[in-house]
Amino acid sequence: MPEPQRSHARLNRARILEVARDLLTADGDASLNSIAKQAGIGPGTLYRHFPNREALVLAVYRTEVQRLVDWVPDLLKEGTPLSALRTWFQRLAEHIRIKRGLGDALSAANHATVTNETYGPVIEAIALMLRAGEENGTVRPGLDPDDVLMAMGCVWRTPHTPEGLAQSERLLDLVIQGFKA
Repeated sequence: MPEPQRSHARLNRARILEVARDLLTADGDASLNSIAKQAGIGPGTLYRHFPNREALVLAVYRTEVQRLVDWVPDLLKEGTPLSALRTWFQRLAEHIRIKRGLGDALSAANHATVTNETYGPVIEAIALMLRAGEENGTVRPGLDPDDVLMAMGCVWRTPHTPEGLAQSERLLDLVIQGFKA
């Protein structure tokens, strides 16, 4: 019966990460006990998966970046490369807002490490969407993924208020217009 235990452990881990993402985004000081309780598991189960708060925060962040990167092929199947870029950057902005909430729980060294290790996959995802747009003639050729990421920085720097989110949408429209062929 080892397989059901491993399967159960994977489900527990996924549930912990989901709950931790939500609770830590809402309150960067959410306790590990509150996360375990909300996930419907005991504290011991949480600690078997994540020996300390920082390990959990790092896992949440890495999981969210991987989901975002893995989403690109589906976005490109669903719509145009420009609409994929727009939708993806909306989600990236949400993700960076999550990261801000999680960032307080990370040491400076781990914050730098996780940012460095996730930068490459993010740039590769942007490059994939840009290439698709170049190939179908909707995106200006020669855009640098690093420049695109930098230009999009305005989107997640707006305040997390209704006015700030509306401004974020306007800025996103402006930047996407600049990518058009």
